[in-house]
Formats: sequence, structure tokens, C-alpha cells
Amino acid sequence: MNSPPFSYRPPWWLPGGNAQTIWAALASRRHLGEVPRWQRERWTTPDGDFIDVDRTVHAAAAQAPLLVLFHGLEGSSASQYAIAFADFAAKQGLVLAVPHFRGCSGELNLAPRAYHSGDFAEVDWILQRFAADNPGRPLLAVGVSLGGNALLRWAGEVGEAAAGRVRAVAAVCSPLDLAAGGHAIGRGFNRQIYTRMFMRSMVPKALLKLAQHPGLFDKDTLLAARDLYEFDNVFTAPLHGFRDVDDYWRRASAKPVLQNIRVPALALNARNDPFVPAFSLPGALESGSHVTLWQPAQGGHVGFPVSSGLLGVPGHVCAMPQAVGHWLLSHV
Repeated sequence: MNSPPFSYRPPWWLPGGNAQTIWAALASRRHLGEVPRWQRERWTTPDGDFIDVDRTVHAAAAQAPLLVLFHGLEGSSASQYAIAFADFAAKQGLVLAVPHFRGCSGELNLAPRAYHSGDFAEVDWILQRFAADNPGRPLLAVGVSLGGNALLRWAGEVGEAAAGRVRAVAAVCSPLDLAAGGHAIGRGFNRQIYTRMFMRSMVPKALLKLAQHPGLFDKDTLLAARDLYEFDNVFTAPLHGFRDVDDYWRRASAKPVLQNIRVPALALNARNDPFVPAFSLPGALESGSHVTLWQPAQGGHVGFPVSSGLLGVPGHVCAMPQAVGHWLLSHV
């Protein structure tokens, strides 16, 4: 099912996907109401590890929907999009929960593994627990970037069973073709800015994991990695049961299973996203009847900054969470 694209127009002085991405992440206002507050709880995973879950602290009715947000690569409840979704949840009287992927809550997880783009088994366990713990609340889920690919991969893998967990799902700026996105972020400007940013966070965490589990991978090969392709080849792929990075990117991508989705699903991708090439975006025939595609020309990667105030200064990044949030609520 396709609907009109998300109606987004960038500020005139933020032309292009890189400007819209960087400004949104570093300078735009993240909330319009009070600063969101979080309450943290720790869940023990089926394999004896743990994840940390942050829930918003604001008024919500006992039967109000619960919105679960799966963050992006190296993201957390402190990411600008998580705060903007928390702002939306507070205004709508929803509960918002952010389950952190392993190692992303500020504390290294215990197991000889981390997280990856196609971890639908982890998503399934998390959503099952939310559903069991909140029997009176309709459950909605949104994933951003990596989290959105994992969420749609889950919906495609479980098919009809997804309806027993959630009313609807949404993916925002997700690289549904991981190979296309992985190669794009490793070239040119992207390599100099975004790749370096991610590697500054991921490599030290991988080295801590190696100290925790000696012999888990080759340290010198990891230190020689200069992009996500090389990092995923030595760390992410082998630690999570994939033959190599190419096997990982192929088997973890959500695009091949979109037609298997049987709950209302939204895929929002800006066509100028520097991480997600427009040619790799799914079309209507690839998506199936349950998937709505929003593919605006502008927005960048989880950007969508909105102008407000004097001289058109982009005041906030709340328009995208509002649009996505209202689409999800329309299925409750």
C-alpha cells in the first residue's frame, strides 16, 4: 500500500542531504515541550546477557499505546530522534520505550557478541516481552536506520505472527539494502565524516570486547580496518554467525523480505540520504501490499530539520516523529 510522500521541505539554506543530516544531529532543537525524562530498567536476555531499556517518565493512561523505538548504529535514548519521539509521545499521552541494543547503553554487555542490522531474533524477544508486560496497551514499533532494518527484517521473517505482537511498524531512513548503504558510507565525503565518526565509537568498544573475551577476533586486523566493510568483516559478521561481511549484508537486509510482511508497515527514506542511495530504495512491487512507502526528495539521514523563528533558522526535528507517530497511531 502506498500513500503520498511525507511532505517535507528543507530550510533554503540547508541544501543537500549532508547539510540536513549534520545540522539535525548537531544543532536543531530536539523537543518542543519539557526535556524528556527517562527511567531505566535492566532485562536479562535468554542467553544470560543484558540489555537496558529506557522508558519516558510522563503522564499516560493505563490503556495508552506503547511505542517501542529501536535506535540506529551506535545510537541510544540520547539520540536526537529518540528525544524527538519522546516529545511526541508526551504530547500524545503515549508511553515510549527505547531498548538499547547490546553495548549501546553506556555499559559493555557480557556475551561474546554485540548487535547487528538483521538481529530479528533479538527484536522478536524484545517485542514479546513488551507485549507480555503490557497486556492492556496496544503496541507500536519504530526503528531508525539500523534499528528500522532489523525491525522490518523481523516483520518479514515472522509474517502473520507479527500481528500477535504489534499493531504497526515503521522504519525511518533505514538501509534496507545493507550492501548499497555500506558501500555508500565508505566513499568520498561519507568516508571522511560519517565513517570516521562511527569508527571512533565502534573500534574502542570492540577492543573492550576483545579484552573481555580474549581470542574473539584478530586485534591487528581490527586496528587496520578503515571503513565499515572492513570492520564488519572482522567483528560484526563472525561474532554473529555470518561467513563474512558480504554474507552478513546479504542475509541481514530487510529489502528481500518486505513482501512477507503482514502488519501495516511504513518505510520512510529521503531520496537524498547520504547513507542510503536512492537507487537501492524499494519500489511498490518489491514492498508488498502491507508496506507504505514515503520517499521524499529531501531530508538527509534522520534529518528533516524544520525552519522556525528569525531568518528561517531550523528550530527543531520534531516534524518527522510527528508524521511517523501519527501514521502509527492511525492503526490503533
